[in-house]
Amino acid sequence: MHEVHIKPQWTIRQTDGAALAPRVIELLVQVLEHGSLSSACTVSGVSYRHAWELIRQGEAMFGQPLVAMQRGKGSSLTPLGEKLVWADRRITARLSPLLDSLASELGAEIEKLIPTAPTLLRIHASHGFAIEALHGFLAAAQVPGDLRYCGSEEAVASLHHGSCDVAGFHVPLGAFEAEAIAHYGSWLAPETQKVIGMATRHQGLMVAPGNPKKIYTLADLARPGVRFINRQAGSGTRYLFDLQLREQGIAPESIKGYEQCEFTHAAVAAFVASGMADAGYGVETPARQFKLDFISNQVERYFLLCDERSLAAPIVQRMLDILQSDAYQDAVNRLPGYQAVNCGRVLSLTEAFESLRVAPVRKAAAASRRRQDRAAQG
Repeated sequence: MHEVHIKPQWTIRQTDGAALAPRVIELLVQVLEHGSLSSACTVSGVSYRHAWELIRQGEAMFGQPLVAMQRGKGSSLTPLGEKLVWADRRITARLSPLLDSLASELGAEIEKLIPTAPTLLRIHASHGFAIEALHGFLAAAQVPGDLRYCGSEEAVASLHHGSCDVAGFHVPLGAFEAEAIAHYGSWLAPETQKVIGMATRHQGLMVAPGNPKKIYTLADLARPGVRFINRQAGSGTRYLFDLQLREQGIAPESIKGYEQCEFTHAAVAAFVASGMADAGYGVETPARQFKLDFISNQVERYFLLCDERSLAAPIVQRMLDILQSDAYQDAVNRLPGYQAVNCGRVLSLTEAFESLRVAPVRKAAAASRRRQDRAAQG
């Protein structure tokens, strides 16, 4: 298996052509993470002298300092240095899942032209940190795969059309579960499909540290002066958010920023962390990574959907082995807001979702009533 890797890289260029060396941004990131330039040098594999030369070149380009040195207290970033690190993190947050998906797609197309290439495990999935971890574990175990990120509805539709072997989607627990299952209903086939448990995860509001705007509920998003950043239409998170707005009678147009969207949870968190929005909606993991406050208001389950006949395939069995392993489940449990629940457990759709158990009973009862009505009329 030949893996394609694509990493985002950016720089700033002056009109005379002079550009900020990418290594400067790498050093600034490490200074923020480790609190000193010497530690940043150790992590980055750069000599202290060379690192200072790079920092000085960057400061000369902007005409102001990027790093502040304090005797006995290590190093800290100036506001400009912090803004450059924020820009780097926002680029990574927005582009990395898309580039990972593209890299997987390109790798799969290249493998098709290699006669000895192994069978690929094709996964189309809503982006999440448990599925991201699974992708890493599959690669480490040399399980050849083609992972493509998309919305939950698109993922289950892809399985229905035979475009993938496994589809990753998430379903809210509680009052919204039945409606969500009905939303996916066109693509679900309880007679021939199975779901594989992965994890539960918390969705909620991401707000600035200390919550200066006192945003605690979705209704607070409609207050004057509150700026919101949304997920894109078609994503499972946007669908869940819209369900809650409708239930609470909150008009989308009353929320400033409702139409402004990002394509990943991490990109939403980065947007809020920058101060460009006061709140976003998404999972807890990136909120903690960007040091935001998080107010959970919904727990949901993340599943993998597949055709029952696919379960016996060796490549799917290897995936199940990983899901059921202590190492993978420990990795999921370390993700803020995630818990490995029923991880790797195979269930029928009716076992997983109560609404699918109730619906046939209701239909049978309704049919019985119709027969009785016809008999009475006859």
